[in-house]
Amino acid sequence: MSPVLAGILQLLALIAALALAYRPLGDHMARVYSSDRHLRVEKWIYKGIGADPDTGMRWPAYLRGVLAFSAAGVLFLYLLQRLQGVLPGSLGFSSIDPDQAFNTAVSFVTNTNWQSYYGEQAMGHVVQTAGLAVQNFVSAAVGMAVAVALVRGFARSRDGDLGNFWADLVRGVVRILIPLSVVAAIVLVACGVIQNFSGIHAVGQFSGGSQQWNGGAVASQEAIKELGTNGGGYFNANSAHPFENPTPFSNLFEIFLILVVPFSLTRTFGRMVGSLKQGYAILATMATIWVGFVALMMWTEFAHHGPAFDLAGGALEGKETRFGVGASSIFAVSTTLTSTGAVDSFHSSFTGLGGGITMLGMQLGEIAPGGTGSGLYGMLIMAIIAVFIAGLMVGRTPEYLGKKIGTREIKFAALYILITPALVLVLTSAAMALPTPGNSMTNTGAHGFSEILYAYTSAANNNGSAFAGLNADTQWFNTTLGVAMLLGRFLPMVFVLALAGSLAGQKPVPETAGTLRTDKPLFTGLLVGAILVITGLTYFPALALGPLAEGLAS
Repeated sequence: MSPVLAGILQLLALIAALALAYRPLGDHMARVYSSDRHLRVEKWIYKGIGADPDTGMRWPAYLRGVLAFSAAGVLFLYLLQRLQGVLPGSLGFSSIDPDQAFNTAVSFVTNTNWQSYYGEQAMGHVVQTAGLAVQNFVSAAVGMAVAVALVRGFARSRDGDLGNFWADLVRGVVRILIPLSVVAAIVLVACGVIQNFSGIHAVGQFSGGSQQWNGGAVASQEAIKELGTNGGGYFNANSAHPFENPTPFSNLFEIFLILVVPFSLTRTFGRMVGSLKQGYAILATMATIWVGFVALMMWTEFAHHGPAFDLAGGALEGKETRFGVGASSIFAVSTTLTSTGAVDSFHSSFTGLGGGITMLGMQLGEIAPGGTGSGLYGMLIMAIIAVFIAGLMVGRTPEYLGKKIGTREIKFAALYILITPALVLVLTSAAMALPTPGNSMTNTGAHGFSEILYAYTSAANNNGSAFAGLNADTQWFNTTLGVAMLLGRFLPMVFVLALAGSLAGQKPVPETAGTLRTDKPLFTGLLVGAILVITGLTYFPALALGPLAEGLAS
């Protein structure tokens, strides 16, 4: 079987699996967030944290819950790393330096999972399980809660009630993420992913000598790392490591885990607003972009010219031979179009245009299908922008899902789409202009610029993957990337919740003959076009200096 055909068949199998899971998972999540019933274990949690899950919250109270919980998570994870040297199960590793502890704490709490350290050489079992793995669950649940709050903003009228943050957080973890992660971890263990708490031991090498390896609760962390679109690997090689991702089947299963919740949330959205067609329109937009990017990536990686590439069947450098070019291309697109950041290949070794595709996927806002929760609310913001553009064309007040998009709403949407590019471009410019960050670059020219641009794109969009080739474990990068992750996560949430509150306070507008139908293919095309044009106008100059220049020169 040719490598191209193998890649296409894997893509079709993945689409079929996602289609089978779409309806039951999407409906289940809609029931979870719409239910008035509390499980016994949930009542214990509410009692322990002193929260009343039945109290409705307006957007400022909901936002305070998000920020307070996340701030507590950063502080706890920071202290856990700083105290690692005296904790049991540390495997002899010392405490983490302050700047790296700050970077890592912010990274996992913001669902970014950027790693400037070697996991198997820095983090003991307690930090990995009680710190990093826990944040994989709750940071994903926070994103889902904010998305559900925005959906309620469309579904509710005049009261401004967005639900209860603590109830949404706990239900997301207890009823959705934990059950799915248990099943996924069992599948991964059956595939050969390790799950233990062994210490460091020597492993013999074929070429002679030995290498030091430690075990860990890898399967359980791998499951939620992908399912929650987190991405932080137990080992430095991430999902290219055979202990995390041993077989072609486990590789395809991990891609499925990355995509299944973000895609299924579109059905949850349709259920909660009372129109499945609206959910299908958002799903069609996400799927169109994702399939298009996968096709482009496969073309750039399979068709790259040169005798070495022809003999290997594609640009195989930096890719695991047990997965091949096709599977690595699907993984790379899926992880950068979501906020996952897990990698099964070396993005720096992709072709110039292939590396540009991974960057562009993040620069779209990671909305196709995006992160767990963040992809849905990001796409809904873009839908509001598209409706506003359509309204300008025909000269009428734009409406979306029965809510008028006025001055206040469009300001919040505009601030949302401006904050991340501002962080990426300003910090990239500063890093290129100052001498100290430049010393961390192992490449010069267009590829070196791409390393810096990719790093800040990944951090500000809360992705976490690395282009590689850049030494990011410095005070400059640990600090500035940490700031980019914090602002890139929570400032957009401020605007999303403010927008949700504004929408929830409106009276629904009856549909008329002049109302733009947002559940039709025409709107899907308009939305795809708006996303590509806005992103292109924002990032094209930067991309032209990096991956486009490199790709056209090769």
